[in-house]
Amino acid sequence: MEKSKYQVLLYYKYVYIEDPETFAAEHLKFCKEVGLKGRILVAEEGINGTVSGTVEQTQKYMDMMHADERFQDMMFKIDEHEGHAFKKMHVRPRKELVTLRLEDDIDPHELTGEYLEPKEFRAAMERDDVVILDARNDYEYDLGHFRGAIRPDIETFRELPEWVRENRDMFEGKKILTYCTGGIRCEKFSGWLVREGFEDVAQLHGGIAVYGKDPEVQGDLWDGRMYVFDERISVPVNQKEHVIVGKDFFDGQPCERYVNCANPECNRQMLCSEENEHKYLRGCSHECRVTPRNLYVKEHNLSEEEVAERLRALEEEKQHA
Repeated sequence: MEKSKYQVLLYYKYVYIEDPETFAAEHLKFCKEVGLKGRILVAEEGINGTVSGTVEQTQKYMDMMHADERFQDMMFKIDEHEGHAFKKMHVRPRKELVTLRLEDDIDPHELTGEYLEPKEFRAAMERDDVVILDARNDYEYDLGHFRGAIRPDIETFRELPEWVRENRDMFEGKKILTYCTGGIRCEKFSGWLVREGFEDVAQLHGGIAVYGKDPEVQGDLWDGRMYVFDERISVPVNQKEHVIVGKDFFDGQPCERYVNCANPECNRQMLCSEENEHKYLRGCSHECRVTPRNLYVKEHNLSEEEVAERLRALEEEKQHA
């Protein structure tokens, strides 16, 4: 019997939803009945989700959404996958689809940057008067980004406006090209840039997810992989060449493998080879390696003697460096 083929759907839509809590409860019920797994956020301003399921299950979901006049023109980015990309199904009501927490919120229907299709974005990146701004978090950028893009020194999206204000001179008098995973963050952020007084602001329509699948552009000028918020962790983008830009947290060697620090109180996301994960007990610091709560130690049933031996080896290596 042939194994069922699975798909991952990435999508969003800014559209008014009157009662997000009721909508979320009914939506969750439908998704569970269909057999989907994933994470969906619902707010008065719209919906933002990633779900996985068989081709039949995901098609049933897309048909249901497109039958609703609010979502009839919603774009779904589709990736093939071997199985589910999530363990559970969550649909949660929220105040915002993306957390910017602006005092005066942006409505993308009223104010947003110019949309550029992949071919237009690719051409614009070659111009001398542009600055390419990654609208994602630092750990997303570190795994992969457009060639020449600026890395914002931020850990969360809501820090981005303040960072731009502090570095305004980098963007003055330039055409700003901004991009994110699927496009939802740029809808608001590009509008905020326009409101801040930047006159020439454009966004990649559909985000990196669309750019990588465009038959003509084929992900050109993208280096590394694209970070995704599910069990896949990352997906390829550039179909012409693959350049690794990620660097191992411990030794700086080329790396595209993300792990979380084994100290649950830290949980730092870091690029790390399998070898270094074992060597450093998946701890980003000495404190995280020696904490009684170290999950790596528990997962591998290491004795106190085995932990002490690895720590001793690290100390000796440090002294001889």
